[in-house]
Order: sequence, then C-alpha cells, then structure tokens
Amino acid sequence: MDKEAFIAFMKERSRNTAIHALGIEIVELRLDRVVMTMPVGPSSRQPAGILHGGASVLLAETAASIASEINIDPDNYAAVGLEINANHLKSKRDGIVTAVATPLHKGRKTMVWDIKISDENQQFICISRCTVAIIEKR
Repeated sequence: MDKEAFIAFMKERSRNTAIHALGIEIVELRLDRVVMTMPVGPSSRQPAGILHGGASVLLAETAASIASEINIDPDNYAAVGLEINANHLKSKRDGIVTAVATPLHKGRKTMVWDIKISDENQQFICISRCTVAIIEKR
C-alpha cells in the first residue's frame, strides 16, 4: 500500500476512536520517521487547563504504532503497544504539538520507538519511549 492509500486507510480506521476525537493527524510517513500533530484544546486538556499527560501518551503510542505498522506485513501481522513511558517536560495550554517517532530497534517480534513531542517553538513538551509487539494475525 502506498503512502497516500495508507493515510486514507488510517483516517477511515480511526473514525470514532480517541485518535479522531483528539484531532491527531499524520504529517509525515517514512519507514524510519513518522510525524503526527495534535491540537491542544478542550478535548486534550486536563481540568487545570493544560495538555493532559494522557493525551501526550496517546499521541506518542499512536505514532509508534503507526510507525511499526508501516514496517510490517499488515496482511499477516499486527502492531500492538507493549510498554510506554513518558516524561512530561513542559505544560501547554493551546496550539499544536508535534510528535516525531524514530526507531531505536526494529526487530521481528518487537520494535522500540523514541518519540519526541514538541510545540510550535520546538520546545520539548514530552519525551517518550514505546515498545511495540509484532503479533501474528489469526
């Protein structure tokens, strides 16, 4: 599947999910780099009015999962989150955050991705590492 077809497929598959609800979009899709954006607004804020850490983690895991998906045979395998950690470095009240996922390890059964989330001024908001399991479809 080519890049445009994959993006269209993911948009359709993401309908009525947290990805859609938070406005997450694919900006760049390469085997060793996936870039996604998410607006900071009412859907992604915590009661204190700042970006919810869980929304950042959801963005990070989405980027890692999609990065894994484009590196496997989607007819026979699926990519599923196995472990994720995140350090929330700076708060954000509005605007757009951008996640950049790059591989630390791409194996047959697991992949590990480094995800850096930054704001419009290239200030780090969150850094994360996500391990993704590659499982056989049945």
